[in-house]
Amino acid sequence: MWATLVVWARYHTVLNPTETSLLNIALTPSSDLSALPSTFPAALESHQLRKRYGRGKRQLEAVRGVSLSINPGEVLAFLGPNGAGKTTTIKMIAGLVRPDAGWVKIAGADPHREPQALRGVGAVLEGNRNLYWRLTAIENLEYFGVLRQMPRRLAKERGEKLLAEFDLLDKRKVPVQKLSRGMQQKIAIAVALIHEPKLLLLDEPTLGLDVDSGETVKRLVRQVAASGCAILLTTHQLNVAEDLSDRVAVIRQGQIVAEKPTQALIRQFSNRGSYRIEFEGALDEDKKRAIASLGATIDGHHIHYSPEPQNDADFDHSPLGIYKILTLLSPLPLVTVQQDKADLTDVFLQLTKGKAGND
Repeated sequence: MWATLVVWARYHTVLNPTETSLLNIALTPSSDLSALPSTFPAALESHQLRKRYGRGKRQLEAVRGVSLSINPGEVLAFLGPNGAGKTTTIKMIAGLVRPDAGWVKIAGADPHREPQALRGVGAVLEGNRNLYWRLTAIENLEYFGVLRQMPRRLAKERGEKLLAEFDLLDKRKVPVQKLSRGMQQKIAIAVALIHEPKLLLLDEPTLGLDVDSGETVKRLVRQVAASGCAILLTTHQLNVAEDLSDRVAVIRQGQIVAEKPTQALIRQFSNRGSYRIEFEGALDEDKKRAIASLGATIDGHHIHYSPEPQNDADFDHSPLGIYKILTLLSPLPLVTVQQDKADLTDVFLQLTKGKAGND
């Protein structure tokens, strides 16, 4: 989804490194986030963004009233199926596409009216594609730091500090193409942080990584957020989004259909009164009938108990039925007693069923 952004950034990086282009403006040094006062505005706010493409009968409204906000140190997972409007929204946030209506503010400034607002934005686009593979790790950091109008000495100092924080200092003189995929991804994140941005646009941070490298990158993302940098995360790996995000916004057909703290959203879609039980041994017919009368279903050595609450109060109160079932199972050995709980994948699928929109 970030191909256009990557090509655009490459063009301005290679052909116009000294011009005051949007890229150069966007990527100049910003102040230390750790020193910001508590009253500092949200790192990102967007309000009722709208964007149409085409004319007449062929007109398509790709984004319809999207509002988002991220505070310093917060991770917002921005999720949606292909064609839902994510890319268009990101482009409006990044100052690449002007909205037809609505506004964007980065640390209180509108990037479409005040381009200097983009100085506080960093981006990791499609993993390691924003690196020069023939350059070493420290050369990449120095190059992009200077491109972002940092003095070379400061860029080198900041680069070595980041490599040390990311446990890559011993690899600083190794060409990027000779490093593992996980190391390349860590360097890509370091490059995006070289100018200490207030907002990091992070796309698919663990895509294509092995389990160990993926966990390392996730720890790194948490570390970046803990330092005070706001992160707008886009990914199709919903387990990664669940692990990393503080809040989730789901877009479908150009509209936000859900926006809540991650765990609150998962709880909303979880049937907290539903349980699955696995037991060993033979259950006599009288106990089977008694268990069935409580609203449970029995399949061999498995019992599924999912009562139908009459109202929200019933739903939240003591699960007496499950204790009655456990009493009826006594003294048979229990293998598992597990409460049903949704995950972010379940939530996403329920929210995005139906025909998708277009980016």
